[in-house]
Amino acid sequence: MSQDAFPPSDSPPRLSAWARFLQRLRTAFLTGVLVTAPIGLTIYLAWLFVDFVDSKVQPLVPARFWPDTYLPFDIPGVGLLIAILALTLIGAVTAGVFGRLLIRASEVFLDRMPVVRNIYGLLKQVFETVLTNQSRAFREVVLFEYPRKGIWVLGFITGIARGEVQEKTRETVVNVFLPTTPNPTSGFLLFIPDEDLIRLRMSVEEGIKLVISGGIVTPETVQAALDLKRRKPSR
Repeated sequence: MSQDAFPPSDSPPRLSAWARFLQRLRTAFLTGVLVTAPIGLTIYLAWLFVDFVDSKVQPLVPARFWPDTYLPFDIPGVGLLIAILALTLIGAVTAGVFGRLLIRASEVFLDRMPVVRNIYGLLKQVFETVLTNQSRAFREVVLFEYPRKGIWVLGFITGIARGEVQEKTRETVVNVFLPTTPNPTSGFLLFIPDEDLIRLRMSVEEGIKLVISGGIVTPETVQAALDLKRRKPSR
């Protein structure tokens, strides 16, 4: 009887007991990494931040006011708490008449320094844009074609173009920040006509997660739409 009478089987070869044990062990190990890695890295980064702030604040505080002077162990986060209280106090003081006068005098002094005034003006504008509640910067996620037609990328609106940029263009252009993956703090500033932008319903946080994960983490709005489409009966 020829070998053609027995066609090869498509079923995978049976694994030995030892191979199955190693496969289960590998699966358990990867599951453990998947569960503990995000938590561990988050705690580690938070610890580094707290330790950094404590190390910078502690030399500024007299030793008699630092709790570690009287306790046999260190208390992490004391410097961070002091920094938060100090910033809150500075904000409360500058909200008054005397504080506004002091800020105005400082700005006049900095404005007379050729290089420092440019740095101060840029940093002040960035922080006011990002932290002010009334600002629309980084509050909208958009989709547009880049670097050519047919390729879509995710971006964040930072405002409407003004000044010479708007005057030199025929259409109304929008400032769009194009982030890079996996580091969304770097990217490109693009001036794009408003009609070429597709505004998305996802939040900025969801858009940042999508960028950082390289498309692995699907935003909840998109996932809900996909689930609704799956549940919808086909005609």
